[in-house]
Amino acid sequence: MKAVLALGTYRIAAEHLAAAAERAATAPDPWIDTAPNYTGGAAHRLLAPVLAAHPGLPVATKTGYLTPAAAREAATAGLPLTPGTRHSLHPALVRRQVEQARAELGRDRLDAVFVHNPEHLPPDRLPAALHEAFAVLEDLTAAGHLTAYGVATWSGFADSRFTVTGLDRIARTAAGTPDHHLRHIQLPVSLVQDTALTQALLGRGPITHAADRGWHVHASAPLHGGDLAHLDGGHELAALLRPGATIAEAALAATASCPGVERVLISTARTQHWNQALAALAHPPLPPTILRKVLHELATP
Repeated sequence: MKAVLALGTYRIAAEHLAAAAERAATAPDPWIDTAPNYTGGAAHRLLAPVLAAHPGLPVATKTGYLTPAAAREAATAGLPLTPGTRHSLHPALVRRQVEQARAELGRDRLDAVFVHNPEHLPPDRLPAALHEAFAVLEDLTAAGHLTAYGVATWSGFADSRFTVTGLDRIARTAAGTPDHHLRHIQLPVSLVQDTALTQALLGRGPITHAADRGWHVHASAPLHGGDLAHLDGGHELAALLRPGATIAEAALAATASCPGVERVLISTARTQHWNQALAALAHPPLPPTILRKVLHELATP
């Protein structure tokens, strides 16, 4: 399987979001990833005209984070948030966010809904909260409102807050059948946050376990928020990975070459950066031996 480029919308400014989505719509295997709290809560509304112009363009959103206004509404309704945050997986809020997303994005059926950073929940509450959220998402899938759902995490797998096996077990229980609709995971995969990449090269970890189940694996933050462009020794590592490539192009190639990764998400409003990323992923995957060598170099003091 060869990884493809997809648009993440986390850090794209409001005035550039529609143009970025239009570019993404022309990708070989397009996919747009967003969330109700992105772009100050305006991401769905700004993406809606592009989605209307491209009815077949897949879009995934998330549930978990609330805008300040939505958090105030939840408090007024007596719906609990995780203390000190605007985050909640309360079943009523999960259902409300999915229904609002359908209306705002102009889609009767969403391609995927990710449970967003569930690791923010207290450990003793996490399994039950995931079960409740998955049960709602199973109901919405059965009603035809979404095709599948997933878990998008920043640190949940790395911190062992949950595993693919555990998520699978919770989804089976929530659905009442092994044929559940948990089909996606999203996690950071880069030369900086390299745990998942290292594990996948050894045939272990969340990426391997998800891919073995036929789930779709989305790699987020492949450039670690742009930090990789300034990595010490980055030019030497780029030369090891792909001679002649920039640091960013080589880093994207490394993430895309991770066994089991299906989509690589980048958030960029610049046509040049998007085209460079497309070109970087057009090459054949890097050999595992090269990836292991670079990861060893990075781990060596």
